[in-house]
Amino acid sequence: MFNVNILTLFPEMFPGTLGQSIAGKALEKGLWSLNVTNIRDFAKDKHNTVDDSPYGGGAGMVMRADVLGDAIDSLNNKPSTKNQKPKLIYMSPRGKMLTQKKTEELLVHENLAIICGRYEGIDQRVIDNYDVEEISVGDFVLSGGEIAAFLLIDACIRQIDGVLSNPKTLEEESFGEGKYKNLLEYPLYTRPEIWRGSKVPSVLLSGNHKNIEDWRLKKSEEITENRRPDLWERYNKDN
Repeated sequence: MFNVNILTLFPEMFPGTLGQSIAGKALEKGLWSLNVTNIRDFAKDKHNTVDDSPYGGGAGMVMRADVLGDAIDSLNNKPSTKNQKPKLIYMSPRGKMLTQKKTEELLVHENLAIICGRYEGIDQRVIDNYDVEEISVGDFVLSGGEIAAFLLIDACIRQIDGVLSNPKTLEEESFGEGKYKNLLEYPLYTRPEIWRGSKVPSVLLSGNHKNIEDWRLKKSEEITENRRPDLWERYNKDN
């Protein structure tokens, strides 16, 4: 089973969207598990302080190493992590970019622990001491790591055997393997056949599977070349 451990100052945010739809059904079926740890439970004073001003000056506050460290250590007492230490992740805008390949690599670990930072970030000594891997979900800044954690977890969960009703979905969607690797997904259509004067492309109604596949691949190539020249360059190198 894929066990996810969340370290956050806002435990009430979870499972949130992860308790709904595909991820939520998979959670109910026991295909993955979720454990949430409130970092504030490990504060050292009566005010439950978890942050302090940065050494050297500067704006904002930094999450304390002693508080966060104890929260991480507490994971060793959880049933799901007793036999295998979790892979530690910190959602950070300075981390390496989250990709489909990275989610596949993370799924190899039975236990994943995600640190959701707040304020200006966390004390660097936590990252160094626990060999934490920093991961970013894009070139922008969020108020905290929780929303970024939702993205990472959802991207991982949908690849677990039994989560999707049709495993072929993973092969044909954007960033999948096979002939669509490094391509964005082709346009999708369903009923009604005519909507506000706009018709579904005739090739999709032809029943000719070869022509349909050729059309989809061509459209994927056109969209990728136009919108993501970086992916288009990789696609051409592979082909």
